[in-house]
Amino acid sequence: MIIGLTGGIASGKSTVSALLVSKGARLVDADVIAREVMLPGHEVLAAAVKQFGSEILSSDGTLNRGKLGDIVFQDPAALQALNNLTHPAIRREIKERMNSMEEEDPKKLTIVDIPLLFESGLENMFHEILVVYVPREVQIARLMERNGLSIEQAEARLNAQMDIEAKRNKADYIIDNSGELAHTEQQVAVLWDRLGLS
Repeated sequence: MIIGLTGGIASGKSTVSALLVSKGARLVDADVIAREVMLPGHEVLAAAVKQFGSEILSSDGTLNRGKLGDIVFQDPAALQALNNLTHPAIRREIKERMNSMEEEDPKKLTIVDIPLLFESGLENMFHEILVVYVPREVQIARLMERNGLSIEQAEARLNAQMDIEAKRNKADYIIDNSGELAHTEQQVAVLWDRLGLS
């Protein structure tokens, strides 16, 4: 069984995916793959440098994520250009990894963590979709604290994604991660039982 896991920025997707992995699920993490395609020597990073200029690189040739973020989160056209470069390569790698896991053991749960699952139109890749939910004001507070952003910067990043309430409405399953960790753990345990995995 393959379930797509998504949510808003700073909703705690990695917390929920880690809890599922601790119960025996396998994980394909789109963020990890997205970092891999931006490593020195990868064709996607080379294309991004061609598109946005060498100022997106640090002195050692690695991607300066802050610089790239400053460019794309202020300019929808730049964000779209970046997505056009990265998404096909990321999507290809996700499909390869999840299909090989499914072939290996179809009875085992495979979680595919994709932050922009709905925005990228990838719903049809999955049997069902799990949304990790926190209200927008919690997202903003966590993002400001975690990334040291101003409220304007945090809102710009949130506005670049589909609204969390819209994601919640499209979910097959919802984990509300706005409370204590114990409450999230309890919801994950209930979901695990519901999926017949215990």
